[in-house]
Amino acid sequence: MTSNEIRFDRRTVVVGAGMLAAGATLAACAGKDDSAPAGAQAPVGGPAGELAKTADVPVGGGVIVGDTVITQPTAGNFVGLSSTCTHAGCKVGNVSDGTINCPCHGSRFGLDGSVSGGPATQPLPSKPVRVEGDSIVAA
Repeated sequence: MTSNEIRFDRRTVVVGAGMLAAGATLAACAGKDDSAPAGAQAPVGGPAGELAKTADVPVGGGVIVGDTVITQPTAGNFVGLSSTCTHAGCKVGNVSDGTINCPCHGSRFGLDGSVSGGPATQPLPSKPVRVEGDSIVAA
């Protein structure tokens, strides 16, 4: 063996491969969410704490803005919820067909945060929001 040769034992290779896989999984889970409408991403010129414009949140639907899901179950009734799934801590992926959907394990939540389909068993925690003019702001 020459002085420039590097040798790895089996344990080092296995541990290194495991760390690489864990890092790749964390990187995939921490990706940027592009599912919210452009107007829902930190609007400029609105009140302090503005999350979205009321027009960006459809009746019977919702948008995901950072760590908050904003829904409008009925006209003029806006609900703020955590965007972190209560099953395994993944970020929910979208709001469609009247449910908030988690891409990791298939949990679904109602527009009020209640569990509509598992494996989650706990509702999404609420996050206070209020309407100021045509803006939805963190309360």
